[in-house]
Amino acid sequence: MSTRLARVEDAFASAALLAMALVPIAESVLRRLFGTGIPGAGPIAQHLVLWVGFLGAAIAARQGTLLALASGTLLRGVWRDAAALVSGALGAGLAALLAAGGLELVASERGSGAVVGLGVPVWVAQLVLPVAFAAVALRLVWRASPHWWGRALAAVGIGVALLLLRTPDIVTAGPAWPWLLVCGLAAIGGTPIFAVLGGLAALLFLRDGVTPGAVLVETYALTTSPTLPAIPLFTLAGFLLAEGQASARLLRVFRAWCGWIPGGTAVVCAVLCSFFTVFTGGSGVTILALGGLLLPALVADGYQERFAVGLLTASGSLGLLLPPALPLILYAIVAQMPMGDLFIGGVLPGVLLTTMMAAWGIREGLRSGAGRQPFRLGEAMAAMRGAAWEFTMPLLVVGVLLTGLATAIEAAALTALYALVVQVLVHRDVSVRRDLLRVCAECVAVVGGVLIILGVAVGLTSWLVAAQVPAHVLSWTQAHVHSRYTFLLGLNLFLLVVGALMDIFSAIVVVVPLIAPLGLAYGIHPVHLGIIFIANLELGYLTPPVGLNLFLASYRFKRPLLEVTRAALPMLGLLGAGVLVITYVPWLTVGLLHVLGRG
Repeated sequence: MSTRLARVEDAFASAALLAMALVPIAESVLRRLFGTGIPGAGPIAQHLVLWVGFLGAAIAARQGTLLALASGTLLRGVWRDAAALVSGALGAGLAALLAAGGLELVASERGSGAVVGLGVPVWVAQLVLPVAFAAVALRLVWRASPHWWGRALAAVGIGVALLLLRTPDIVTAGPAWPWLLVCGLAAIGGTPIFAVLGGLAALLFLRDGVTPGAVLVETYALTTSPTLPAIPLFTLAGFLLAEGQASARLLRVFRAWCGWIPGGTAVVCAVLCSFFTVFTGGSGVTILALGGLLLPALVADGYQERFAVGLLTASGSLGLLLPPALPLILYAIVAQMPMGDLFIGGVLPGVLLTTMMAAWGIREGLRSGAGRQPFRLGEAMAAMRGAAWEFTMPLLVVGVLLTGLATAIEAAALTALYALVVQVLVHRDVSVRRDLLRVCAECVAVVGGVLIILGVAVGLTSWLVAAQVPAHVLSWTQAHVHSRYTFLLGLNLFLLVVGALMDIFSAIVVVVPLIAPLGLAYGIHPVHLGIIFIANLELGYLTPPVGLNLFLASYRFKRPLLEVTRAALPMLGLLGAGVLVITYVPWLTVGLLHVLGRG
């Protein structure tokens, strides 16, 4: 029964994801051919994001893949079991608070009579919020322990949440620091990040006499943003590429053209990882999808295994500055700035970091005498023809965006549909019957794990703004930091810590509203500030002790965490130097904007 329910859940979420890709394309085609589109197409696509995101979060909870700090995995034996039990109880309780907030939102919206489109009431679309949070809470309880007594103890977290809702005086009567401490310990112990951020927001609102529904109001507002559907659609394109043989075709191209130079295979790995991360939006997918292909290729060509592991661990986060990478899209949404400007601003910095990693590979190739392959024009041209469809994709996306032929959602939907057609009909790497549902379900789970964090993080941001935290931070910084360059150095150090402790998506939602006023106060171009932010968060993937890439690489390559960390440290230093160049040479970011007349 549970397997059948999981299949239904996967199928429903996957159908919503595919519908999200088809609706903007159909709307665009009908509008251009007949002068009229689909009534309510925009709101329908936006609310499909709501369903995809939160059904995906429920699926991720079922699979045990909700994002959390990796610090919990450092524990062993009974301590690890105890941490899992406590973090499961805390996560379930905090998720229950958010489920109650979702019910409150649905109840308040039910009487408004508002309609999404095609006669569907808004409150029906919002029902996914309390249902998904309740499902997540129950699944966190289930996964907290393999024993029934352990699950019963974890369920106490839900009981505590219900008690807080009935008697909020428990929260308001005392100081705030115990609740902050509980959320901090929950994060360290491995409680999912969404529960920590959302639960903290709900508790802070409760202290102010406001119900947790305030968090879900902000969640609903963000997840129905006009440009947010671009994130799951670009992610779907990346998953389709990773599922097929696109990586092998691209590897053949780069090896045919670059394999003759010293370090050619290492160069290929850096560029290929960068390409995939652009579309998958996170280094996790890149390392997990390409690691099994690229590590044997590097070792077979004579590279030391330690260097190969470090290179792939670091290269997994390359590409986040190149358009149309998902962090650029989200940053533009949160900072309320033109997405196209951020895309242009990220080109040269993204190329710089990828080039630096490739140059390190050339150095290693010269030092170790790694094998090369002779250049053969026939093979190079044949490889290009074989991967022509994949190489066309980024040109198509950037072209339609910068020329104004399509909106961000339409471009993302076109990319997803293009990837689907290429992988299913052209190359036939993906079978509609055998593979499509599984690939879509995997994509939905990753998207849900991200979007649930974004949704609740914006609630925490709302509380911070209401408490005038950004204004206080601005006043303190201006009183103590008088040099623009000192401010930039301090910003780099701060963001490095943030990147090590938070995933890039929640960091954008929580931290950007705090630093954006500071950037304006010190005369930093908004696009430059955005690229500095993302570059530092990209570096945070490699920062010990909890950099996400380190744990993913340890899992994928079956190597001890300490060994992976040592292997990645030289690349961390190299990319750190690149981030400093990006920070202190603003022309790299704004130069193209001025050339194109958009500065």
